[in-house]
Amino acid sequence: MANSIVSTKRLGNQLIHWLLEEDRRREKEGPYRKEEPHRQHSWWQVMCLTGVDYFSTLGYQPGIAALAAGALSPIATLILVLLTLFGALPIYRRIAAESPHGEGSIAMLERLLPWWQGKLLVLCLLGFVATDFIITITLSAADATAHIIENPLTPIWFHSQTIAVTLILVALLGAVFLRGFREAIGIAVVLVAVYLLLNFIVVSVGLYQILAHPEAIANWQTALFANHSNPLILIGISLLIFPKLALGLSGFETGVTVMPLVKGSNNSTPQHPKGRIRNTRKLLTTAALIMSFFLLTTSFITTLLIPTAEFASGGKANGRALAYLAHLHLGNAFGTIYDLSTISILWFAGASAMAGLLNIVPRYLPRYGMAPNWARATRPLVLVYTAIAFVVTIIFRASVEAQGGAYATGVLVLITSAAFAVTLSAHRHRQKRAKLVFGIITLLFLYTTVVNIIERPEGIRIAGFFIGAIIFTSLVSRVWRSTELRAERIEVDELAAQFLAEESQGAIRLIANRLNTGDVLEYFMKEKEVREDNHIPPNDPILFLEVHVSDASEFADVIVVKGVQVGDYRILRAESAAVPNAIAALLLYIRDQTGKIPHAYFGWVEGNPIQYLLRFILFGEGDIAVVTREVLRRAEKNPQMRPGIHVGG
Repeated sequence: MANSIVSTKRLGNQLIHWLLEEDRRREKEGPYRKEEPHRQHSWWQVMCLTGVDYFSTLGYQPGIAALAAGALSPIATLILVLLTLFGALPIYRRIAAESPHGEGSIAMLERLLPWWQGKLLVLCLLGFVATDFIITITLSAADATAHIIENPLTPIWFHSQTIAVTLILVALLGAVFLRGFREAIGIAVVLVAVYLLLNFIVVSVGLYQILAHPEAIANWQTALFANHSNPLILIGISLLIFPKLALGLSGFETGVTVMPLVKGSNNSTPQHPKGRIRNTRKLLTTAALIMSFFLLTTSFITTLLIPTAEFASGGKANGRALAYLAHLHLGNAFGTIYDLSTISILWFAGASAMAGLLNIVPRYLPRYGMAPNWARATRPLVLVYTAIAFVVTIIFRASVEAQGGAYATGVLVLITSAAFAVTLSAHRHRQKRAKLVFGIITLLFLYTTVVNIIERPEGIRIAGFFIGAIIFTSLVSRVWRSTELRAERIEVDELAAQFLAEESQGAIRLIANRLNTGDVLEYFMKEKEVREDNHIPPNDPILFLEVHVSDASEFADVIVVKGVQVGDYRILRAESAAVPNAIAALLLYIRDQTGKIPHAYFGWVEGNPIQYLLRFILFGEGDIAVVTREVLRRAEKNPQMRPGIHVGG
């Protein structure tokens, strides 16, 4: 029995070590991971990497459009294409110029809206990002399952195993990432090239069939004008319907996120990568034009050539309209090749989404102090995301159409926030014309988003769950990690270094002071009070230490210490997100630089301790002496090497 317990414990420790293996490697490199250099590629190659997500929606977009709009699908799709080319594309071309290092629209909003409101908005948007990426995984797997099951070569008994097959595909994706997965642009280029070529063949054959059978156009016109003969009314109805087709807008945010992979020009600099911006704009424009062509043509041929009943649940074209046409007009051999290509690109789209999810936490939450330590490791996150994907798949019963609303919600909210960020940027730069144009585009996307949410509220419910989970875990983590040092490094100017060198000749004593008037009288009274309260000999030299809170919503920052002389008084002044953490970090820095244990002197505070705790969490201040002592205790385990904290009065 004892041996069994020991064996189980050893197995558990090995499992934990394996899960956190990558996190421990990062700890050896330092607590704050540096940005890794990226191997850069031609813009068209990187376009294929974004295309595995963007272009793969052709696997299910035409069928969903036909179900949502019926005979109006081509007209509603045309409106979507116009919004893509004259709305989303201009927005992201500007974002490419303002975030050339791949930060994207979320980082733009973070910069434009500082302090806690910016952080809270980012957390909410991360909830929609999680919705977008999780549904990309589950929707892509569900559509791949549809292509597997409906293939004529697949055994009949597979038809009742839709959920099981989808879960296997999701599990396979998770297993690959647990083992270790690196996105390969070469694979993406091959997948996208083959997939677009096959789709072009299907579209060409479909257009030929329409020309060879003109009655298809006559039947479509009859269905189109069956209820409304006025073209303006049809356009008006299409304007109301097209938000349901918003799946075709995915891919733009990914396009700017992968900017670091885009090769620029020789005369570009890291601060102003003009070549990278120019090539990323080529990437975005080319991808939008290709997708617009396929959206229009596939919507047209599927609406005219496929019976309406086949689009419904259980129909042969449900979730695989183009594959249906490929099998029907080009034979099962070509259709099977098309199915394999579609399954491959859909699976790779899921892998791209998983990689995007794994980049969300390191990019934002640790910088905010809003991620637990284990969240820096890839494998635990893979398990969490895979489990969530399992739950979503089961809830939606692996239905492509049922998940379309949630996917569209995530995509539309991100594009709307991007439009708002660009409008706000134009306002800050006092560009009146740009502000007006982007403001109108923002309203259009806001309308599209609201209509989609009203029509299909399941998307906002899923996003709300993710937002709530992210905010809750983020706040718990922020409180839990609040007593870390939270200093990336300390930089001391020449005068401050001189003060420390002079002070190191004897005992190093620092008086913590909250800056008020900053005149000689203020420092005279503060010194008199502290010397009396703490019985400091009158001949012992002292330094004043003042820390100003810059942005309390930040977590870790670079502390720049400046030396200031006011009369005979020497002052060290710094800015930081949290006063106690900055003081603790500076005391440890002084100890390491001078080889002597410094002593810091504080006064007592009066008031409710809960109130001071909240002030520390939200505003970076609070009961400074007590928190500084706790930060030092956590950072330095040896009491003999710990800087002294003295509270008098």
